[in-house]
Amino acid sequence: MDSEQIVKLNEVWVAYEGLVVLEGVNLSVYQNDFLGIMGPNGGGKTTLLKLILGLVHPRTGEIKVFDTTPEKARKFVGYVPQHSRFDFDFPVSVEEVVLMGRYRHSGLFRKYDAKDREITQNALKTVGMWELGRRQIGKLSRGQQQRVLLARALVSEPRLLILDEPTSSVDARMQTGFYELLGELKHKMAIILVSHDVGAVSVHVDKIACLNRKLFYHNSREVTPEELMETYQCPVEMIAHGVPHRVLKTHEDEQ
Repeated sequence: MDSEQIVKLNEVWVAYEGLVVLEGVNLSVYQNDFLGIMGPNGGGKTTLLKLILGLVHPRTGEIKVFDTTPEKARKFVGYVPQHSRFDFDFPVSVEEVVLMGRYRHSGLFRKYDAKDREITQNALKTVGMWELGRRQIGKLSRGQQQRVLLARALVSEPRLLILDEPTSSVDARMQTGFYELLGELKHKMAIILVSHDVGAVSVHVDKIACLNRKLFYHNSREVTPEELMETYQCPVEMIAHGVPHRVLKTHEDEQ
């Protein structure tokens, strides 16, 4: 049986004040996909995520998420933004931060029940943060905080997880562990990951989409230098930080 199609964009155009941000975008995401989206700043990556979340509406074209409108499907989607508005200096524990993700189920003014706390405990264990559950969120490293924010997204029990540059301020060691964690989660849900790190994306995701107003979609994680040139308008060596063998499988085979 074919995998369920959970996101469908058909000839989607988005413009802000007359300036085209996304042009004729077509994209399909299926159950258990792990899709990495790459592209330059200002290329429309965050706008694409906001479309799927129902926070931005297309000028023309059609978008369906779980076979309904993005607004109605939002209850099935977990989101980890690039810049959290959360105040990490606020005197709140890791467990309390993750519990906030249960608002969708518990309601803003209802007390958390045993099920909420059980799901929170399981999410913290999944991201390896259960032992730090009582620690103040601001006392954690940036990488640990990102895992907590991921747990907060997971307690909503999403079928689709969206992450916008989740490792942009995380050191390399923590990045590796974070991507490995996502590799485990992809067996339970679909994942869409936006990242500037071509090397990390090409190693860990299953499919790649290059976005620079137009979308160049690849049903694999292999991207050629020509495709990256077309997307970024700069040499592939600059994109891959001087290590092009991280981008192309043929280069890896030659090592």
